[in-house]
Amino acid sequence: MEPTTKFIKVRCAKCKNEQIVFDTASKEVHCLVCDEVLAQPTGGKAKISARVLEVLE
Repeated sequence: MEPTTKFIKVRCAKCKNEQIVFDTASKEVHCLVCDEVLAQPTGGKAKISARVLEVLE
């Protein structure tokens, strides 16, 4: 059975930093360089506000 949660590599729209976030984040995820919000919790899948580069298996 395939897991329903994944890690996602995203790129910050503001500073172009790449980092990995959890697709069901329960807290806001901020860019480690410029502090821009990359993901917001929604009670299920997080709302990703950065460019998704890759879904990691």
